[in-house]
Amino acid sequence: MLKNLFIKPGNFCVANIYKGQSLKVISTFGNQVVDFWALNSENFNEILSMSHSRSALYKIWFEPNDILVSNHFEPILKVSSDTSQGCHDTLHAACSQGSYKFYGEPAPPSSCDENYNAAMEKIGAKSFATPSPWNLFEHAFVLDDGYLKDKPTTAKPGDYVELEALKNVIIICSACPSKVGSTSGFEPQGATLEY
Repeated sequence: MLKNLFIKPGNFCVANIYKGQSLKVISTFGNQVVDFWALNSENFNEILSMSHSRSALYKIWFEPNDILVSNHFEPILKVSSDTSQGCHDTLHAACSQGSYKFYGEPAPPSSCDENYNAAMEKIGAKSFATPSPWNLFEHAFVLDDGYLKDKPTTAKPGDYVELEALKNVIIICSACPSKVGSTSGFEPQGATLEY
């Protein structure tokens, strides 16, 4: 039986996903960025890596049939399907108390950086630095002059990304509370993890 976990903005969830098992991250209302991490459940030092996956695939946006790799350059997830037009940022850091201070914006009660660290504590692991997340449903891209630009998410209510685990992994999802920029349509409303 499938499990459905709704993640309110500013909250997170953790799930064990076994090799060969599929999961969906769903933009429930169409305007929620989800910071996404995947760790090898047998070695917490191995984690889904945006920089390694960009190097492996030579692209900054991933699409169905792409194999994402870990910081060991080993396959860790496969993108099975994507109904959201495929705009998922791989460049931005997780929001944090520091980022809100930097941008001069009020900080929410819990940032994605804090959620990642809370999730690591929950699974009994230590985190010394928050890895760059895969920012699902965040429409950020590089302009011709090299500058980054954000636009509102292309995801519509119910759009999802479906992934297949290529190792036994622990998934961490944080429903980003940030209202900096327009990526969540200025009003994040939560997302769903289905597995």
